[in-house]
Amino acid sequence: MYKPINVKKLIVTIGVVLLTMSCKNNTEDNGKLKVVTTTTMITDLVKNIGGALIEVNGLMGAGVDPHLYKASEGDVSKLFGADVIFYNGLHLEGKLVEVFEKMERQNKIQVPLAESLDESTLIGSEYFASNYDPHVWFDIQYFKQFSEKVASVLSQADPENAEIFQKNKESYLEQLDALEFEVKATINTLPKEKRILVTAHDAFNYFGKAYDFEVVGLQGLSTATEAGVQDVQRLSDFIIEKQVKAIFVESSVPRRTIEALQEAVLSKGAEVTIGGSLYSDALGNAGTEEGTYIGMFRYNVNTIVNALQ
Repeated sequence: MYKPINVKKLIVTIGVVLLTMSCKNNTEDNGKLKVVTTTTMITDLVKNIGGALIEVNGLMGAGVDPHLYKASEGDVSKLFGADVIFYNGLHLEGKLVEVFEKMERQNKIQVPLAESLDESTLIGSEYFASNYDPHVWFDIQYFKQFSEKVASVLSQADPENAEIFQKNKESYLEQLDALEFEVKATINTLPKEKRILVTAHDAFNYFGKAYDFEVVGLQGLSTATEAGVQDVQRLSDFIIEKQVKAIFVESSVPRRTIEALQEAVLSKGAEVTIGGSLYSDALGNAGTEEGTYIGMFRYNVNTIVNALQ
């Protein structure tokens, strides 16, 4: 006896079959390790070491503030579909913590790179749940350790390509060595008494520690905290006392905070220029030199030294 077709059931069945075929085809066509990263610095690093052998999805783009970043539905989907997740940790991506905890229950390989560093060498911070300043990428030595960790994790996740990952790492470490040599040579042209770096927030403490700068941030370590009138007045007095020639805005922090500081200095009869915009919590636009970690670091150092000379 003829039975009428259940159209709804048929549509659902076809949808499931197509989805299954799509997933299967993606795996067969691609066959690459699926990696998700958070900040642009980590995305650039992972791409350098993984190369064409992995598929990298970076959640954050140029100018994005990781302190305030919230995961979209698309981000969550990417995370659940990843084989490996690399992120900074030390509570830098504070609003993603709950998502990462859910990933743990899914037995995902999650790698908070900064949390593999020697805690005794980190700078303490009351602003973060980790109690450490998370802006560790501004010490090239730490970024070298990140490179070692990424290569190790990728090699374990994809043993067949381990040798290539290790070769890519060695090549990248050579580039970081050259960067550090160049950076130190540039900084050495700036007298020590002029090495005072005033920025929108305290993202540069590791930079200061590594390269002998006194670093002062208007907003503190996290951009989630607002600078008050007293903070502006206190820092303007410091700038006048130390005869700081230039202060700096940051690409991922609103410009108005530093402009208010400049106005406070000018209102007291002193002068200070805005020396340029520094890349702090994010790289520049993709496809530009500043869109890479090495290009960003070089740009920042040149901008700082030229403005403070």
